[in-house]
Amino acid sequence: MSQPSRIEVLGAHEDRFDEILTPEALAFLARLHERFAARRTALLAERDRRRAELANGGSLDFLPGTRAVREDTTWRVAGAGPGLADRRVEITGPPERRMTVNALNSGARVWLADFEDATAPTWHNLVSGQLNLVDAVERRIDDTTPEGRRYRIGDDPATIVVRPRGWHLDEQHLLIDGRPAVGALVDFGLYLFHCGKPQIERGSGPYFYLPKLEDHREARLWNEVFAFAQAELGIPHGTIRATVLIETITAAFEMDEILYELREHAAGLNAGRWDYLFSLIKTFARHGPRYVLPDRATLTMTQPFLRAYTDLLVRTCHRRGAHAIGGMAAAIPQRDPAANAVALTKVRADKEREAGDGFDGSWVAHPGLVATCRTAFDAVLDDRPNQLDRTREDVEVTAADLLGVHRLSVGLPTDQGLRSNIAVALRYLTAWLGGSGAVAVFGLMEDVATAEIARCQIWQWQHHCTRLTGGSLVTPDMVRRLIDRERATLLAEGADPTPVDDAVRILEDTALGAELPAFLTTEAYARHLVRIRTAA
Repeated sequence: MSQPSRIEVLGAHEDRFDEILTPEALAFLARLHERFAARRTALLAERDRRRAELANGGSLDFLPGTRAVREDTTWRVAGAGPGLADRRVEITGPPERRMTVNALNSGARVWLADFEDATAPTWHNLVSGQLNLVDAVERRIDDTTPEGRRYRIGDDPATIVVRPRGWHLDEQHLLIDGRPAVGALVDFGLYLFHCGKPQIERGSGPYFYLPKLEDHREARLWNEVFAFAQAELGIPHGTIRATVLIETITAAFEMDEILYELREHAAGLNAGRWDYLFSLIKTFARHGPRYVLPDRATLTMTQPFLRAYTDLLVRTCHRRGAHAIGGMAAAIPQRDPAANAVALTKVRADKEREAGDGFDGSWVAHPGLVATCRTAFDAVLDDRPNQLDRTREDVEVTAADLLGVHRLSVGLPTDQGLRSNIAVALRYLTAWLGGSGAVAVFGLMEDVATAEIARCQIWQWQHHCTRLTGGSLVTPDMVRRLIDRERATLLAEGADPTPVDDAVRILEDTALGAELPAFLTTEAYARHLVRIRTAA
């Protein structure tokens, strides 16, 4: 396969990959890289500077320099594009072939095709995922199981919204001028190049979810990428629509500013709970035990500091004409009727709360939850596509509200919570090392956000020698014993020892050190594992 001389493809060639990695598509990636890679590097350096400042005693507040943006009531965002006006149910998952068909046929209004948290970033997964999206847009995708069951896209599929990787990740399989390409630009650029115009012709558009932003300058860079890419490909300016995940504590203080920077292309904001909690722990890791959180299962969105975050998100979005999209329902329908009823009751209550608070839609991880989520939002929306008219003027949120971890209504971490974090982290990492990014664990569909909150809670509890409800103090030795016990359980269940031991090595190295590694996805785990092996 011929390609621009500036680009070197290190990943293995597989069937039909040449349909995605065309010379023209690769040349487009090279132009994106040339224009924006240096800016992205500078923004990552600014992340590190700000992170160090916060770690050394700094705190967060709303930015005084952008007060005028927040107080100006006249500006609005572009809002929903064709096919995005009604987002009451969104389903998420990796762009694997069968998932693509099931998600598009699920009855959800939107499918988040996820190249980030739900995809292990192997070269096969990334390129085949792009192929699946091309086939889906062209309505030529199908899938047949070994038993002969055939899956095809129906007549009213969900609108596709692609989530590329965050700014912090590289694509090691693709070199541009001798350096790894920017993962975000690879995922975005290949999808826009191949599917942008076909989506427009079909009455939809090239739509994106933007993950892991930490401030409005990173949103500004995305807006400039959109403007440049549309001009390069002959797509009308403003056709792209972007929804930003507010999943870092720093971004929570800049919601207005993020929407403002993206206003020509912005469609909404999303509340991503697990990454948000991970960000909170990571940001204030050195601030002592006052930021220690209890079991993640108890950290529901009714907790005051999380309620402040979601209320502020709804108010900010609706003042600007943007959709407010709620968080993930990760439950998987169970064969046990009693367990299934309990799980669905929790999902229903969570979605009813979101709809009642003013959200315009929410996420589910499994087609079996679409009806539950839709019923909750139907009860509030009826035949309206959204509730942008609910501006939530009753909401007033301060910096103290967003940081008010001490106002939790639940107590200490528990022994079960520690064991659960270890079990979930090891099981997820084991599966991820085998190439799976969305993994069913104990009745929930988990992705890297789960592994991160589990891993950093283990670090936080042992670092601060936190007392559990049973009276025990969490120590590194205790954690190692529990890791060994969970390893033995996995091996007894028939798991492959190699990925299990690699997962153990990663977890011990990242959860028991003096510092909390600032990982944001499991791609960083992979690089870390390489370093561990090299050192050994």
